[in-house]
Amino acid sequence: MHNPAGLAGIRACKKLLPHAKMVTVFDTAFHQTMEEKAYIYNLPYKYYEDYGIRKYGAHGISHRYIAKRLSEIVGRYDMKIISCHLGQGASLCAIKNGQSIDTTMGLTPLAGIPMGTRCGDVDPSIIPTVMKLYDIKPDEMLRIMNKESGAWGISGVSTDFRDIERAAAEGDRRSILALESRAYIIAQYIAKFLVTLQGTDYIVFTGGIGENGLEERERICNYLEFAGIKLDKEANKVRGEEKLLSTPDSKVQIYTIPTNEEVMIARDTYNLCK
Repeated sequence: MHNPAGLAGIRACKKLLPHAKMVTVFDTAFHQTMEEKAYIYNLPYKYYEDYGIRKYGAHGISHRYIAKRLSEIVGRYDMKIISCHLGQGASLCAIKNGQSIDTTMGLTPLAGIPMGTRCGDVDPSIIPTVMKLYDIKPDEMLRIMNKESGAWGISGVSTDFRDIERAAAEGDRRSILALESRAYIIAQYIAKFLVTLQGTDYIVFTGGIGENGLEERERICNYLEFAGIKLDKEANKVRGEEKLLSTPDSKVQIYTIPTNEEVMIARDTYNLCK
């Protein structure tokens, strides 16, 4: 989905700037520290051996920035973080001592939590069933799961979460369902990563909605109070700022940190080229 546009940019730059060094910074690179038990799929092993069918993850540039920036804020590096990059595309990452341990996206960015127009994880049998019922070809089914699903697919209102939030506030049942379902599943994945990391020190919200969607942060954290994870609802009234959001007695500190993928790409380019 993204590589053709990236290659077009590289080819244009090579034509205009033939002596410049070209650097690609991959969203999958940060997740190469995952152990085999985290990235392998329970399918015939030959698919992995022959074609590399495994979990690769995405949003690695953002998750890496969050790990680095949080370490600067709190003054420590040896910590467990659940990084929640929530936007039109969305993923969670379990990070220990600066390294990715597990993440929600898979072979492609379609897997994991529900997104703006992507379905996230579904029962695999649904796909051939729907294809037969509606006489849909594979490419069309893939387009539907990427472009017509997620919050847009359930709400039918918009691909913009601000529109869905407004509709939900006005009582639109499907919009409320889309937002509650998403928060419920994200909270479940956070709980899953508590097992992965054997507890966590920090939960960080980032990405367009993670940074600005105070309603979504509250919905998610409401599900986590059983674990002693408590959001300060007054502190949560913030958009696009670095801020501690948890109550003093919360067992896990909750932050919102705006991500900066551009600076990570610039730093990697500088370090690779110098």
